Amino acid sequence: MSEGTVYIVLFRGVGGKTQLPVRPLREKLAAAGFDNVATYINSGNAVLKSALSRDEVAAKVAAICTREFSFDKAVHAVTRAEWERLIAANPFPGAVAAPKSLHAAVLEAEPEPGRVEALRAFAVAGEGIAVAGKVAYLHTPHGFGTSKLAERFDKGIGVANTARNWNTVLKLAELAAATEA
Repeated sequence: MSEGTVYIVLFRGVGGKTQLPVRPLREKLAAAGFDNVATYINSGNAVLKSALSRDEVAAKVAAICTREFSFDKAVHAVTRAEWERLIAANPFPGAVAAPKSLHAAVLEAEPEPGRVEALRAFAVAGEGIAVAGKVAYLHTPHGFGTSKLAERFDKGIGVANTARNWNTVLKLAELAAATEA
């Protein structure tokens, strides 16, 4: 069994015209010395194990993506333990029954409280936003794609971020547990 920390690596802005091919990505990450590499769907998610620090993992992965795939957007690395806390801290437990209506956004830093309050003004009945440390949770039961709150979130929150729906959050937790084993 290899030593190290399990990281969930989230790539910002994958989808549409910006692709990050999962099989070649897995191969390049493994060739670079990361252990137990797994990817999940073609939307910018990887799980791996490394003895490197979070910052070193993010920098090394970003360098590989720039060099090999001409991908130069933000890369976020979250430990498995942090991911489990993200799941446990969900302030919208009733929303997990409709997991596509619940999103968790990993934030580069804690946002200013005034920004979160300003975003709440765009929420319609039933919608919500909550921030716990460096994670923002968005509940959009009427649809993420039609939500003004979701539309304004990225710029309104004021810090770099990348979001995943609850289905993806749970699948990445499952992959991280398998990577740990």
